[in-house]
Amino acid sequence: MMRSRRWRVLLCAAVAGPLVLTACAARGGTADASEAGISVEAERLCGGTAVSVRAGDALEVITGAALFAASGEKATVEAAARELVRMGASTAIGNGDICRILPPAGSPVEEVRVTWEMSAGEPQGAGAPRFTALPMGERAGAAGDGAFVAFACTGGDLPGDAPRHLRVVVQKGGTPVVPDGDERRLREAYATVAHSFALALAGEIGCRPADLPAEPSLSPL
Repeated sequence: MMRSRRWRVLLCAAVAGPLVLTACAARGGTADASEAGISVEAERLCGGTAVSVRAGDALEVITGAALFAASGEKATVEAAARELVRMGASTAIGNGDICRILPPAGSPVEEVRVTWEMSAGEPQGAGAPRFTALPMGERAGAAGDGAFVAFACTGGDLPGDAPRHLRVVVQKGGTPVVPDGDERRLREAYATVAHSFALALAGEIGCRPADLPAEPSLSPL
């Protein structure tokens, strides 16, 4: 998928004209990539450091789109990390937005929203039953409409020696559509995007994320 997606995006970018863009969008499963602002590859979203190539492929599974609306200037992992560190100077509890990913009109998902949460202690209990547990960080789970990755973060720009317990949440907007009737593909796609943002957030803070692998671990516990 990755090669075909990137070649499709390059072709659309290389050949000018709204008719070409519309045709490319149809082949990529989007309704109308020629509409205003739908011109950004997944890897350039949310500041350009949050979406890995693998996560970009996962976003196409979720949305059916290869091109997206440009992210706002403040909708970046860097801005989220600054806000998290600012809150972390006075409290161990907080939350905020990271980014909203907007595919073209007609996508099965209106938006993909990425947020962060900070808590004083590690996750407790069994977690929501709709999530399939995955072996990443302190806790990770994925469903057909979202995923989360929780991890302990120590050092970097966060004050003090005590770990901060962070969670990155990725969730859909609109009505979900299971691609090719395979709900597992959606779960794995959401988990891949959540893992990519979790790594990016930890890297921006400069902390040591405990038990957070370099690649997403998608085999259920």
